[in-house]
Amino acid sequence: MIGAGLSGLSAASLLSKRGLRVLVIDKSYNPGGSCGIFKRDGIIFDQGSAMLCGFGEHGYNSHRFLFNCLEEPIDMIRHDLLYVVNFKGRRIRFFADVDQFILELSDLFPNEATNIRRFYHDLLRMYQHVMVENPSYTSADETDPKESLPALRKHPISFLRFFSYLNKGAGSLLGKYFKDPEIVKFFDKLTSTYCYATVAEAPAVLASVMFVDNHVGGSFYPAGSTIFLPGKLEKVIEENGGEMLPEAEVAHILFKDGKPCGVELTDGRQLFADDIIYSGTVWNLYGKLLDPTQTTAARRQWAKSQVPTYPSVVLYALVDKAVIPEDTAPIEMLVGNPDKLDESEVTAYIFSIDDHTLCPPQYHTVAAIGPTFEVWEGLSAEEYQQKKVREVERLTEVLERRFSGFRAGMRFTEVATPRTIERYCLKNGGAVAGPKQMLGQHVLKRLHTRTEWDTLFCCGESTVQGTGTPSVTTSGISAANAVLKKRGLTPFKFHPGMPNYVRIVEKPFTQDRLFADFPAEQQAIMRAAFRCEFCENPRCSPGNALDFRGMLRRVSVGNFVGARKIAAEITVKTGSSQDALRQAEDGCVLNITHGEPVEIRAVMAYLLNQSGNAHA
Repeated sequence: MIGAGLSGLSAASLLSKRGLRVLVIDKSYNPGGSCGIFKRDGIIFDQGSAMLCGFGEHGYNSHRFLFNCLEEPIDMIRHDLLYVVNFKGRRIRFFADVDQFILELSDLFPNEATNIRRFYHDLLRMYQHVMVENPSYTSADETDPKESLPALRKHPISFLRFFSYLNKGAGSLLGKYFKDPEIVKFFDKLTSTYCYATVAEAPAVLASVMFVDNHVGGSFYPAGSTIFLPGKLEKVIEENGGEMLPEAEVAHILFKDGKPCGVELTDGRQLFADDIIYSGTVWNLYGKLLDPTQTTAARRQWAKSQVPTYPSVVLYALVDKAVIPEDTAPIEMLVGNPDKLDESEVTAYIFSIDDHTLCPPQYHTVAAIGPTFEVWEGLSAEEYQQKKVREVERLTEVLERRFSGFRAGMRFTEVATPRTIERYCLKNGGAVAGPKQMLGQHVLKRLHTRTEWDTLFCCGESTVQGTGTPSVTTSGISAANAVLKKRGLTPFKFHPGMPNYVRIVEKPFTQDRLFADFPAEQQAIMRAAFRCEFCENPRCSPGNALDFRGMLRRVSVGNFVGARKIAAEITVKTGSSQDALRQAEDGCVLNITHGEPVEIRAVMAYLLNQSGNAHA
């Protein structure tokens, strides 16, 4: 497996569950790609993907299906509101109840009230018939048409309408219902923010699902932070004999007899496999990893010509709680210019509203993401730092317009530029959502699950499913099933009555409930481990020669199997020396800043002396 983003982890965890031997290679030291956390002095920030759909009981719930297949429990917080769109001085609340939302939107566009109701009810009916009554977690290129025949016979009109949207733009769909150009601008903001394409670009089939899916399924956040989503998938991989290879970058895909047979890493190591799944961008695949002699000029040009989503910049901030009004939603879209997409369009994620474990009660954490159209390449180190300072100022000004006093209430800020995003996630040019899901390069015109070779499979944002965490998870499921089918093994399919492993917890989620389902002794060890800052350059082990960071991260999410393996490796490397562990604690950044290191020795002792079976 090349890449440990959500799509790659989904595929790898399913294949491990079926008993296949899996190795996951990733450049980062943490799994999850853009879904995960970083810490600053104990404060937890979500680094990227954190507005998570697909965990609901109904609708396009690929995440729920995945965890049910893996039989891996996960606790999720369901937001009351999907999000709020701040549009022309009004706050449009996206209620889970569609009829309540219709009233909300009709209040903004009273002349279109009848058409709004007709539009949403028509889409809901189609969505119910095509998606809800016929659960499928397979990308379009891997779908067997025969499986949809019973539902098609039952609801032929809904299916014909759905198929008719495949090659039509979202604008044409909206034009059938609305005459007021202002409401089209409103929907344009939804498609631009959610799927990174305007209504003129986005295919109607994608927009029609997007407009209603979140109302049906809801939006969620992992209790305790997004560390638990990739962490749980990694746990399944390692509990079933799979291996993770972090901080390793693939330089080339190796070929034998005209087929991919393995990879060569940037450090020269060569690893071989019968089947390879790639979960990166289409540009890196055809522009870097595949030798040009193994592909055609036409195919390389096709990949190169894929239009990317816009590059993004993210401001992370810790602010005084008083700055954020009581009625603020965890997700607020701030529309600065209703007439076009520009840098004043920012989405603010404030998940500490629903999850109180992220920071102390007197603060809130904010991650604000939006487009940037600045030039970020070819800058000197000084120019780059100056531009980062200007971006902090610009984004702060946008947030100040919604949250009065934001600037004065800031206690910490950090900014991620397109260069940051590419460095950590290998997303070319900082295009956070890969190629646009736009007409001409949408659905089946994108990278498929199966490539030109029967030993190389693909998943992720560049593939048929495209943008969004439920979509990339579906692409991972599809890639895993394609490998299973090739090997004559049973693929993962939905069936009624599947046991549910997704638990919706009450909000606000608090520290006392974190790890509450584990035995008391494990709770203490997990809390000790979760104090770790997961430093990029860990002082506890310079050069990360001893992977205390990876061990502590695994313990934090209940992955005791993976953590024990690392603890055993550390023991071998240190010759069971307590001095080495004591030195690690002495070097811990929390010891340097607060005089209280992470209790590495206690965690090691527990892992080595106890059976440590993860508590489900």
